[in-house]
Amino acid sequence: MARAEYYDINPGQFWQDPYPDLTQMRALAPVVYVPQLQAFLLTRRDDIFREEKKVEIFSSEQPEGLMVQLMGENMMRKDGEAHMNERRAIFPTVSPKTVRDHWMAEFRKLTQNILAELRPKGGCDLVRDYAMVVSGEALRRITGLTNLTAYEMDQVSQHMIDGCANYAAVAEVEQRCHAATAKIDACISECLAQPLEADDLSLLAVQRRAGLDEPRIRANIKLAISGGQNEPRDAIAGTVWALLQHRDQLAEVLAGQASWGQAFEEYARWISPIGMSPRRVAKEYELHGVTLRSQDRVFLMYSCGNRDERVFARPDSFDLHQDCSASISFGAGPHFCAGAWVSKALIGQVALPMLFETMPGLRLTAEAQFGGWAFRGPLSVPVAWEKGQ
Repeated sequence: MARAEYYDINPGQFWQDPYPDLTQMRALAPVVYVPQLQAFLLTRRDDIFREEKKVEIFSSEQPEGLMVQLMGENMMRKDGEAHMNERRAIFPTVSPKTVRDHWMAEFRKLTQNILAELRPKGGCDLVRDYAMVVSGEALRRITGLTNLTAYEMDQVSQHMIDGCANYAAVAEVEQRCHAATAKIDACISECLAQPLEADDLSLLAVQRRAGLDEPRIRANIKLAISGGQNEPRDAIAGTVWALLQHRDQLAEVLAGQASWGQAFEEYARWISPIGMSPRRVAKEYELHGVTLRSQDRVFLMYSCGNRDERVFARPDSFDLHQDCSASISFGAGPHFCAGAWVSKALIGQVALPMLFETMPGLRLTAEAQFGGWAFRGPLSVPVAWEKGQ
């Protein structure tokens, strides 16, 4: 048995655009070792989909991992019954029924207000002025931390995810992450001091009602913020950008020949907002002739698997006509994203259609800028539309 093929990256270039390297990794081997990340990367879709379910081998429990050290031991970093207990506790917030009967009306109202403010301006940066605000306003309500503004929500989320991807151990990044978690803790303390209302379906409320202790409540709120802000923000702005770049496909969506949900899910396959998930090898294991030893760090590279030419017909293209049902944008197995229904509703049923309904003549006015690999999305998407009142 052997160790994996080595693959060197330039971290700066990898952050700017990981896809050329990911293509080469996938061609080189199903498991590669990247010394700059000190991790073994699973590069192919079917391996990720299959192996992620083997929690006895690829464990989410990472007491020394960045997420646990910086944010606390949340349910994403637990396996088995411990994970399922906390997943059940938050289910009343994120269930399809709650999304349909409760959150959808909230999402439409907040989005309508944001669009009404933007409409007379005639243009904006879609990331900063629309997607970030829609995502932040939705997350304030879902978490129960209404004492954070949408902009503050985005800031603390970004600083936390930067901290969780800080494998180069940059001191300033770690300090910003600690400041963000301290700010969230202060907001949680303020909210916990308030009485629990019977009709409150926020994550804070349902976890209190389920009897979770305070450390678990705090850690799971931070988890929700770390993934629940950037993924919708990046997917809203990114999907709009993709459709405006592919006007023929946009015309099909506007004509009802394809759905907004299809557009979102194809974008999330093509440019995965959450590009990877880390695991700890719990016991020695052989995969494709590679020996993974106990305590090795493994990255499940969703972004790489989502462009696997063995699975997808046109992996490097945004194409609503290809079957993207095998994509692993929300993960696979027991750690499948708990907020998937919330995300799909907010993006595919509200943020995308309402934007195009409200902003006639929506168009790009400059090149969009992208960044990131563990979490990837547009940094800026300048747009304009026909001015109105």
